[in-house]
Amino acid sequence: ATFATQGEVIYDARNQIRVFSTEWGQINVKRFRQPSFCQRIAYTFFRQPKAQRAYNNALLLQNAGIPTPTPIAYILCGEGLLTTSYLVTLQVETREMFYLFGDGKTEEREDLLTAFAQLTAHMHNKGIMHLDFSPGNILYGKKDNQWLFNIVDINRMYFGKVSPRMGCRNFARLWGGHAFFEHIARIYAQERHLNTQYCLNEILKAHRHFWRYRHPEKFFRYES
Repeated sequence: ATFATQGEVIYDARNQIRVFSTEWGQINVKRFRQPSFCQRIAYTFFRQPKAQRAYNNALLLQNAGIPTPTPIAYILCGEGLLTTSYLVTLQVETREMFYLFGDGKTEEREDLLTAFAQLTAHMHNKGIMHLDFSPGNILYGKKDNQWLFNIVDINRMYFGKVSPRMGCRNFARLWGGHAFFEHIARIYAQERHLNTQYCLNEILKAHRHFWRYRHPEKFFRYES
């Protein structure tokens, strides 16, 4: 009842996120969409619910030095079968999402893009890959003339060796024009000691495949 009537809604789509002020500071509470009946059975008996996975993944990311909101708790609700789950984290200063490159421009944003590509390479070198590495799951901001990031929506992660091809294909869901991906490929290749042209080819191939076949109605917007 408290979640539905209190706090400030900052996101409301498939899931809902509210911010609450507490004596420890501001916290985020994310309520995951209620699962289907089959999913309720799976999450109750066979798989960890999304909130639990996100909580555990956050601990793994932070232990590896990957920035993500500090997890406080996860809450599972239901009688017999899971009905609703919640993830509680500390509020972070980084609020902007990585959508700005959708306009195709990289001028005067090169330092931000460099920092992002370096972070992604660091994640992959640590054997960590976000399986929904899209603009809405990459938060950024600037403090003391330094770019800061937070990786969110981390219930779907891969832990293991990230090959060059896997790493390059991880950029497929991002928004941006050719110059955007050229910059990413160059910095990512430097950080992982790879061939720049190979990285660019793999990134563009994966990007075109994702948008052309999974979101054809939007594909034309990202072919600049």
